[in-house]
Amino acid sequence: MRFIICLLFLLTYSYSQGQVINVETLRKKTDSAKWTGSVSLDASLIKNKNNIFKIATKADLQYNNKKELWLFINDLKFEKAAGESFVNKGTQHLRYNYTITEKIKMEGFAQAQYDAISEIDFRGLIGAGPRFKLSTNDDYRFYLGTLIMYEYEKASDIATDRVHKDVRGSTYLSFSLYPTETLAIISTSYYQPRLDKLKDFRLSSTTSVLFKIWENLAFKTTFIYNFDAYPVVTIPKSQYEWTNGLLYTF
Repeated sequence: MRFIICLLFLLTYSYSQGQVINVETLRKKTDSAKWTGSVSLDASLIKNKNNIFKIATKADLQYNNKKELWLFINDLKFEKAAGESFVNKGTQHLRYNYTITEKIKMEGFAQAQYDAISEIDFRGLIGAGPRFKLSTNDDYRFYLGTLIMYEYEKASDIATDRVHKDVRGSTYLSFSLYPTETLAIISTSYYQPRLDKLKDFRLSSTTSVLFKIWENLAFKTTFIYNFDAYPVVTIPKSQYEWTNGLLYTF
């Protein structure tokens, strides 16, 4: 099993809703290894005018035997300053792929999450659908997914209509580019409309660029953009996150 430790030391700007998790950045390029994974843990305590505490942990585990793929993700973030939480969210995601042909797979997933800043006490998702491989070049991979999912969402006490039970589409376009041995670009964009109310939709786009610095060391920059047409009351429709850091593999 191969583990990856992410050392995120240059947090440039962060303001993210975190409602759509991007599993494409965690799929491994290799098709030969059965078990792969990654773990990261960041924690800091800052004392100035206020006490600031930050902690972020992320882990993923993938099993791939070419016919089947299992992927589990656990992502937690917490940030508190002057007694007030600025970030408090977590996501657990399980995904399964089954290969039908070289270009078509069936995939299903289940996801649980909370986001205190976005006033979401709990959101549960379960869905399935086909995934299409649009290219055959291993250095330039393009994928299209068209899934249907059921969503259960319970908002915080701030909302009068706290519980929603909806059926949504989840269409995504993803590409992974490896133009050189030292450069990788991975991007995924999601569109998730409510099927009985198409104007209630979510958009999410994540793009990561990795530059290899030395052997197992790379620089990584990631930009995430989220849009929710009908967020919980008081929450902005658009949110984004931009992070930079180092990636060490062994």
